[in-house]
Amino acid sequence: MTSFEEARTEETVTCLHMTFYHPCQEHKMMFRSLNFHKREQVRVDEMPKFGRDSNVCRYNLMDTRVSRIQFALQFYRKLNSSELCFEIKNMSKKTKLLVDQTELGYLNKIDLPWKCIICFGDYQILAEIEEGESMDYFETYLHLAEVPILQERCPPSLLPIPENGISPSLFPSQGKSPMEIDENES
Repeated sequence: MTSFEEARTEETVTCLHMTFYHPCQEHKMMFRSLNFHKREQVRVDEMPKFGRDSNVCRYNLMDTRVSRIQFALQFYRKLNSSELCFEIKNMSKKTKLLVDQTELGYLNKIDLPWKCIICFGDYQILAEIEEGESMDYFETYLHLAEVPILQERCPPSLLPIPENGISPSLFPSQGKSPMEIDENES
């Protein structure tokens, strides 16, 4: 047998990509202790925590408005399945954690969707799971966003469109307020 034939089978590793955003990052540098653009291995029996307490949290956020332990992740395998997943738990007594549209209070936890946005305070984190097979460890890969991940979305205009097909919002009203006119008047 050749060394190629005897080599261990290459195993893919589950990777959690996390893109961080805060509007004051440029001035306050709250992400300065995070290792961006570098994959980090985490043993599956670890429960990585995010928060400001560097003695407890693997991922430190340098901001006094962040809880000592803001949230924690747990890697697990679903029962009777080979599917590997993450669970997110809110560890903050004061701040609710939003995972997409689900609000988590203190000690609430849910499965982390394959792609979601995690929010607390002014923090926005885009989390994306890259599937793998390893049962010994997973990886994290942190990114820094320069623009907000979650944009304020304005609801579409509910103004009726006139028969001529030209929307009144296309032309400024030039300070005129609407006037009510009787249909018999010209």
